[in-house]
Amino acid sequence: MYEKLSKNALLNMYFGTITGTIAILAIIFVLELLFVIPNNIGILVILGLIIAIILVFNAIISPVFRFHRYRYKIDEESIDIIEGYVFTQRNIVPIERLHKLQISQGPFDKLCNVARVKVTTAGGDVEIRFLENEKAEKITESLKQKINQIAVEQKNQIAKEQKKRNEEEQKKLNETQE
Repeated sequence: MYEKLSKNALLNMYFGTITGTIAILAIIFVLELLFVIPNNIGILVILGLIIAIILVFNAIISPVFRFHRYRYKIDEESIDIIEGYVFTQRNIVPIERLHKLQISQGPFDKLCNVARVKVTTAGGDVEIRFLENEKAEKITESLKQKINQIAVEQKNQIAKEQKKRNEEEQKKLNETQE
């Protein structure tokens, strides 16, 4: 079953989206002041205002959509993450391909008491984002145990195969000596 995010994640999404929106609006404002308004190009002023309204609307709406769409599931075989706003993206990573786990927090993450678990595999990296700190620790510990279990199983399998080869070689050696 897919896990949902805590309300802290929604707050974190709002912080990130609003910060990005403010930065883009500042750039638009400066460009309008430097190039458009002195030349009295009315259509570009209106276009700038329309873009600003769309950005503000996006800053209010997109975190809600992203929050409700973001899901993750961890089972015995894989990590499955679904996320997106306009386009949905699904990442499925087999547990047996995991190499490294890392917990990280940005400034907004710390403010909202959330963290991200970065999972490194042979094929690339995926992140389980917007997790409560305790949940991130539990997930990391659980995945470490699974990785260790897989490593032990692989080591035992290699040892069995080596033992079988050694027995076959010994048998051939004994047959040639007789």
